[in-house]
Amino acid sequence: MTTTELAPTDARHVPLTQADKLAQDAATAAQVRRLANHPDVIALRVEKVRTQIDTVIWLGIFLGLAFTMVNVQSFAAAGAPMWSAGWVAGWLLDPMVSLVLIAVLRAEQVTARYRVSTGVWAHRTKWFAFLATYVMNTWESWTHLAVAGVVLHSVPPVLVFLAAETAPVLRDKLTEAVMAAAGTAFTGQADTAGQSPVTRVSATESAPEVPGATEAAPAVTAPAPARRRPATRKAAAKPARKLRGDYLAEARAAWAPGIEITPAWVRSVCPEISRGTSKNVADDLTTETATAPAALPAPADQPATEEREAA
Repeated sequence: MTTTELAPTDARHVPLTQADKLAQDAATAAQVRRLANHPDVIALRVEKVRTQIDTVIWLGIFLGLAFTMVNVQSFAAAGAPMWSAGWVAGWLLDPMVSLVLIAVLRAEQVTARYRVSTGVWAHRTKWFAFLATYVMNTWESWTHLAVAGVVLHSVPPVLVFLAAETAPVLRDKLTEAVMAAAGTAFTGQADTAGQSPVTRVSATESAPEVPGATEAAPAVTAPAPARRRPATRKAAAKPARKLRGDYLAEARAAWAPGIEITPAWVRSVCPEISRGTSKNVADDLTTETATAPAALPAPADQPATEEREAA
């Protein structure tokens, strides 16, 4: 058996050259890159990360609430004898507060995925539950001015509070990551033929029909006409993305004297805006109205002023 028979061959049993092997490697790499950048693949990766983050945060919250249960029971029992009615009722206080808190956090976990605000009462309930847990957990240490006890019993409630406040923000940012990937990554459907590596590979696949130096000719001439088409398709298919200045312009157009500028109001004007961006837009618009209160309505009167000057 000769070395030619041992060498890799194509479907026509023609030995592949080094250029053909590199072309096949380029085709495989282009396909892997195209699929790795697909929005659905990125969304699946983000969902896995979201699940890991939710699992770890919930585990930390449950451990923190379990740690505070003993101190809250001691606070509620107030020295009642063991197994008495007051002592047994003391064990019900912390679960009562914790269950309400967990219900609010669970609702926020679902609404954050779809960027829906839970409202002011959900925040008030969450803050009251945390404040009640903290006070009952550290009351005895504060009354005895035990610094070590205050620090020890303050860490779990504060950490649970920070985890509950950070979790919706992290979920919102993960959703933004999926949306950004859908707006910038190519899907590989209509644009597949236009990618230069794939075009070069498809052209070189027919090259082994002609042995010798003529094999490289199709790889050089074929990609030229195919590069122009995907540029227009890609530009036409790419969705328009709003920037921070676009949201600011919409909020500026909707604002009128007497309207309180808050992130919630900005989100009502721009429903697709995220929480973090709405806060930045609200701050920018507040600064504009504070520094130049008369400058915002000026553009609406500008055409009339120009007509009077022309007359």
